[in-house]
Amino acid sequence: MRILASLALVSAMTVSAAFAQSAPPPTIKKAPELTITEPNGNKIQLSSTKGKVVVLTFMLTTCPHCQRESQMLTKLLKEMGPRGLSVYGVAVNDNAAVLIPGFISQYEVGFPVGYATPDTLTTFMGFSPMERWVVPQITVIDRKGMIRAQSPFSGDPNLQTESYMHNLLDVLLKEGATTSKTGTKAPAKSTASNHQNQ
Repeated sequence: MRILASLALVSAMTVSAAFAQSAPPPTIKKAPELTITEPNGNKIQLSSTKGKVVVLTFMLTTCPHCQRESQMLTKLLKEMGPRGLSVYGVAVNDNAAVLIPGFISQYEVGFPVGYATPDTLTTFMGFSPMERWVVPQITVIDRKGMIRAQSPFSGDPNLQTESYMHNLLDVLLKEGATTSKTGTKAPAKSTASNHQNQ
């Protein structure tokens, strides 16, 4: 019995070690440019958000996970928006421009939602056309326009969890934020190793 337990432990450790070796190390990279087109024709350039912490979520308006995440991000935006958080959605389903107003109304989404093609998603996220991606696809960008967390093509449950996102955004919002009394900047901390591609 002890031999079987030992073999099981060694096997589990070998699998864990192999998984850890196969996971790419997290990197911080500049967010590519993206134009978000809202149904009313308004265009938002992602580069215009520099100085803010941005959550960008690619979604399908008909996806239950995307609907729940939009409600969660609306809640976080209400709480953290005054500290410098911005949230944008990009719907990539067919007829998204027609579906977005109803989606925003039904799920009480409190941030701009535009539309784009699925090719826009794969290009922005850096996915191969051969990868079968899921939604929502989430990217978190810091005040300097650098990607600090991003879903892999298979998704990331952490980036869909309110407590995880709250903690991640809280850290990023503190980076480079000025204090109200002295106007000095808070010390920056690197969080990429803790939050990207987990």
